[in-house]
Amino acid sequence: MAITSANQLELLQTAEAVAREKMIDPDLVIQAMEDSLARAAKSRYGADMDIRVKIDRKTGRATFARIRTVVEDDAVENHHAQLTVKQAKSHLKDPQIGDEIIDEVPPVDLGRIAAQSAKQVILQKVREAERDRQFEEFKDRKGTIINGQVKREEYGNIIVDIGRGEAILRRNEKIGRESYRPNDRIRCYIKDVRREARGPQVFLSRTDPQFMAELFKMEVPEIYDGIIEIKAVARDPGSRAKIAVISHDNSIDPVGACVGMRGSRVQAVVNELQGEKIDIIPWNADQATFLVNALQPAEVSKVVIDEEAGKIEVVVPDEQLSLAIGRRGQNVRLASQLTGLDIDIVTETDESARRQAEFAERTKLFMDTLDIDEMMAQLLVAEGFTNLEEVAYVEADELLSIDGFDEDTAGELQARARDYLEAINTKAMENARAMGIEDSLVEFDGLTPQMLEALAKDGIKTLEDFATCADWELAGGWTTENGQRKKDEGVLEKFDVSLEEAQTLVMTARVMLGWVDPSELASAEEEPESDDEEAEA
Repeated sequence: MAITSANQLELLQTAEAVAREKMIDPDLVIQAMEDSLARAAKSRYGADMDIRVKIDRKTGRATFARIRTVVEDDAVENHHAQLTVKQAKSHLKDPQIGDEIIDEVPPVDLGRIAAQSAKQVILQKVREAERDRQFEEFKDRKGTIINGQVKREEYGNIIVDIGRGEAILRRNEKIGRESYRPNDRIRCYIKDVRREARGPQVFLSRTDPQFMAELFKMEVPEIYDGIIEIKAVARDPGSRAKIAVISHDNSIDPVGACVGMRGSRVQAVVNELQGEKIDIIPWNADQATFLVNALQPAEVSKVVIDEEAGKIEVVVPDEQLSLAIGRRGQNVRLASQLTGLDIDIVTETDESARRQAEFAERTKLFMDTLDIDEMMAQLLVAEGFTNLEEVAYVEADELLSIDGFDEDTAGELQARARDYLEAINTKAMENARAMGIEDSLVEFDGLTPQMLEALAKDGIKTLEDFATCADWELAGGWTTENGQRKKDEGVLEKFDVSLEEAQTLVMTARVMLGWVDPSELASAEEEPESDDEEAEA
């Protein structure tokens, strides 16, 4: 099979037909043909030869050429494709390093094996071009909805025809037990588009929360126009979902707009999601209010937020507990996903019992440490005193404001509290000394004897040890492992040391040791302020 004038035009026509069928650039097909012919020529003339083929885009004539590159004398590695400056003088007048000598060689007569090899190269190049075209087409459509047609099912995964290529809907991205037959129409969310070993892959989803958000955008013109914004979405695919919306126009009710006339808009989304029940919730910047809305239809009595721990406690009436939790915890789980907080639900009875237990515990603490009767201890707890430090160092006027407390009583209580604390501190310091704590840490401002004792128990006995600590190691914190929040206990956490206070103590220790330049510390503190000013501007 030689490339003669008889089939030169046919070569161009074939390239044009393949390009049109695969919707790629005809020049890419011709380049693939050139590569395939060059590979076949190398098998004829020798693999060490640098043979290149050029096909004329107008006539279809294929020109075979041998290329030799001029290199330095000691750089010659392939005598068939390289030559020295001296050798090149017989071909060029003034050869320079890097010049190429081009000699045309006779076209090769392709045998059956060479022709098959050339065909494989062309097919491979065409497939690569097709994959690149598909990736470029769909990479910017990530995060949108696409309509397709089911082609086949492979091991539970659905292969979908999306026009100019195929996409895959994995079985874990399908809703419940939904099944499809070939040629069924299907609507999916483009979750990801990425290059794989066998070409670009378009990954679809029907369980992604954003699929529901995009469906609402299609059904509700106000969302598409930006008048109503979807702030958060949480789904239990095929069962139930919650979506939080807010209106930027006071005259438009976001929930009513999403529901539509007689529920027509939300019903269209429900039908697409195989009957998935959808709760449409008004979003609120106040976390507590938003959570109360998110837990609907359950009623909430009280909300307590622990911002540092990222947890929230919700108190509900006893008869509302099962409704708030939902079947298999579904309602509270979706509310947690919607708000981004860990939610603990307790009944009014449980909360009352816990408050009574805390009240009794604090009452006993004051009775045992201050040597007072139960009634006086209960008065202190009722006024909000929670520990001895508050009693010992509070302004005397606050104690005098308690009914039945005079100056003598208040003074005696504070004296007893201070004596008890001093005894505890003395004992704590003795224990810390016994465990080998050094003066460098004892003399460091900001640490009480009880803190020093706790540090010594944890092996932190010098100022250098303390300076190497992270703030969360002292104050405690939260980490997320496998989607679960895990509590990290801090050495000084029981003394109510915050992360900011722990950071200040550690940085002060590092400055004292010369590890940190105070000027750098000051400039680092000023930067956030300047950033805030720019944001305000």
